[in-house]
Amino acid sequence: MPSTPTFDELLASCTTAAHLEMRDTYAVDYETGPFADWRAGYRHDPANKAAWWRPWLDLVAEAVGRGVVIRRARIVSEPVSDYTRFLYDGTFTNVAAGEEVRWLPRRRASDIALPGNDFWLFDGEWVHWNHFAGDGSSLGEEITNDPTSAKLCAEAFGAVWTRATPHAEYKV
Repeated sequence: MPSTPTFDELLASCTTAAHLEMRDTYAVDYETGPFADWRAGYRHDPANKAAWWRPWLDLVAEAVGRGVVIRRARIVSEPVSDYTRFLYDGTFTNVAAGEEVRWLPRRRASDIALPGNDFWLFDGEWVHWNHFAGDGSSLGEEITNDPTSAKLCAEAFGAVWTRATPHAEYKV
């Protein structure tokens, strides 16, 4: 039996990657860090790429440059949380790296069968689950190629993506 690939290995070898985010807050530290800076009024300057380009965006740009389609969908409560505004304001960096990003108000997701956790789906086969505590802190990851999980994630992501609004058109 082959070993389970890592996230980086999956991203390096896939042709499609889909990421579904369903939380309104992720590991927020209100007093220090990027979210605190944002709350204090800091915004990335799109013209100053050196200030906001980070290792993750290098990985995305490299994958997209190879022809990988990377899509990210976010299910959000409305009115949106401050943290969602923070994500929204920084999403231009994901788009600049080549990700396609869409937003779906939670109210419009009520009749979609969704998995219990955020996930990445690679090539419709490998699921990378992201587990979180109630405070948004990470409880680790889990990677599987279980066909039932992959099918659930593919169907959920497809339904969300179809209903969601492209980032350029979504307003918070």
